[in-house]
Amino acid sequence: MLTDTATSAGTTESARRSAVTSWLAVVSVMMGIFSIVTTEILPIGLLTSIGSSFTVSDGMAGLMMTMPGFLAALSAPLVTVATARIDRRLMLCAFILLLAMANFLAAAASSYWLVLVSRVMVGITIGGFWSIAAGLASRLVPVDWVGRATGVIFSSVPLGSVLGVPLGTFIGDATTWRMAFVVMGVLAVAVFIALLVVLPPLPPEQATRLTVLGGMLRSVHTRFALAATFLVVLAHFGAYTYINPFLEQVTGASSGLITVSLFIYGAAGIVGNFVGGSRAARYPRATFAVAAAMISAATLLLPVLGQWRAGAIALLAVWGMAYGAVPVCSQTWFAKAAPHAVEASSVVFTASFQATLSMGALVGGVIVDQSSVSTVMTFGGVTAVLMVLVAWRSRLIHGK
Repeated sequence: MLTDTATSAGTTESARRSAVTSWLAVVSVMMGIFSIVTTEILPIGLLTSIGSSFTVSDGMAGLMMTMPGFLAALSAPLVTVATARIDRRLMLCAFILLLAMANFLAAAASSYWLVLVSRVMVGITIGGFWSIAAGLASRLVPVDWVGRATGVIFSSVPLGSVLGVPLGTFIGDATTWRMAFVVMGVLAVAVFIALLVVLPPLPPEQATRLTVLGGMLRSVHTRFALAATFLVVLAHFGAYTYINPFLEQVTGASSGLITVSLFIYGAAGIVGNFVGGSRAARYPRATFAVAAAMISAATLLLPVLGQWRAGAIALLAVWGMAYGAVPVCSQTWFAKAAPHAVEASSVVFTASFQATLSMGALVGGVIVDQSSVSTVMTFGGVTAVLMVLVAWRSRLIHGK
């Protein structure tokens, strides 16, 4: 009897340790994506400062957002396929180390082209890390916890907005924009160590090949997901990349108020991530459409109500809540389109998301340089309306 009791206690303790280890692994992956997301969108809060340091326009400075997206779109399929037989734990560690190097290079850059080189490195990291990490929850926790673990991993996206960008903006205002990249480099090194310590070996379960990716693209479900993701991400980043100049020029906000506004935006994004994630599991298209409609309303109203501080902050909260649901809705839609190929669906999700992100920043930069920051908000609103129509059409054809 004593032996049975001891065995039971030992089993319980082992299960508890296993659960703790599993969740530590999930958190380490979440922190990896957090550091990547924050580094990727950090220039949004520092756009004006970096541009003036190298005497480039806001539109030209927007290339810091365009470069990583295009490189991520290319590296997502190419790097994932090329490293398909390498332990995924080793690849995650290698990518996060590359991110640290990119941040330190940006901090030390003596010219704008070196900053762009660092952003190329960021793009390769995004494509490789995201493609592996986005569908990793099922390999880190028991099946009953996969949904919750996926929510935790994707919470890194709004967290990057609520903590990363405003904090980076605050550091840039208090010291210099270079120090913000130094801090992100140090964080990436810390995440690298955490991944080495807590992640278990992750041998590839199924080699992702280009033929598998091609097969996904022939699916009508995947094509609808691509169209919806393209339109909503184009709308969001076409406008949000230039939110800092908008708040300065239209709202007349101080640097302190801009930081507070971005914190509010990100806090709303965290709420949107978990609310949208829970709804997307059952109603991915409808939830995605609602998020796009909220983005459209916020961006269309900003040129009018954004002239007042209260109006700008309120609309940023709506925008943040809506965008918080976008990544998890998109990933869920892609995953449901190809349940037999989890990593392949993550690759397509990452490539489409990042390519459109960069395109949005590029198109938005052209509009800003040729017209105004208010016009780019209108562009975002109209594009988001088109996404609502696509999602609604898909829902009519395929149901939920």
